[in-house]
Amino acid sequence: MSTAGLFAQVADLPPAAAARRLAHAGVPVFPCVPDGKRPLTRRGFHDASTDPAQVEPWWRRWPAANIGVPTGAASGFVVVDVDVHGPVDGRVGFGRATVAGLTGGWEMLVRTPTGGMHAYYPATPGTEQRSWQAGRAGVDFRGDGGYIIVPPSARTIAGTTARYRVEEVGSGPARTLDAGRLRNVLAPRPDPRPRPGTWQPVGREDAERLARWLDRQDTDRNLKLFWASCRLAEGGVPLADALDAVLTAAKSDFGPREIAATVRSAYRTVRPEPARRESPPVRGESSESRWFGRHATTGSLLRGRGL
Repeated sequence: MSTAGLFAQVADLPPAAAARRLAHAGVPVFPCVPDGKRPLTRRGFHDASTDPAQVEPWWRRWPAANIGVPTGAASGFVVVDVDVHGPVDGRVGFGRATVAGLTGGWEMLVRTPTGGMHAYYPATPGTEQRSWQAGRAGVDFRGDGGYIIVPPSARTIAGTTARYRVEEVGSGPARTLDAGRLRNVLAPRPDPRPRPGTWQPVGREDAERLARWLDRQDTDRNLKLFWASCRLAEGGVPLADALDAVLTAAKSDFGPREIAATVRSAYRTVRPEPARRESPPVRGESSESRWFGRHATTGSLLRGRGL
């Protein structure tokens, strides 16, 4: 049975029954905290099992436990995790990768309780596909060395409980994913540090120097802005000073909203803020409006490519 068909079968079952059904079908499972993602066993996904003698006692002890499944060779599938919360919207990066022809061939799309999605692909036989994160793009890859929470697990966010659920099944044959090329599109390597004589932040006064330096850049300006803003944050330059100076250098092709978002993202990277409460999904929305409603161009591109 296909991965999509199997998860469609267990979508409405209680967690304990779903875990047993998945294990019986050969999918290794392990329990995670009810309503969360943290493993309940000592070794986490390394403890995942298909043995009923192991799976049954776990869910007798924790009947409401969410279901974790290791990704990669252990389960036979890998997952692209598209995150949507706070200032990060992974749908933009996923849409960019779709335009580049890198995301086709998924077997199913799973709607996550926070409004994002998991795109499932067959693991590449005989090839290790290590997990990685592209945090700035809001997209993670779950392969060997990672795990995913699967349907019918649930989470409660801001008082609203929502399940992981299969939203769409691929219409064509599933294909393996080139995770390396996907990562290069979502998280390209930054340019080397500037040589002597180019802009190098050393303190508070460098905010205005940064603005002048950026004004001379013709390519990869967003990436250069992120790198330079990280250096300003490390040098103790207040965020307000950096924003005021950099916004003066805005060109028509590099708008103030994009500049402000990039600078703030860099400062959050260097000076992490306390985690924000995730927003619950809005009831009654279509799957397309929930995933791509804020980015109509991305949505139309995905529809045009069978996504």
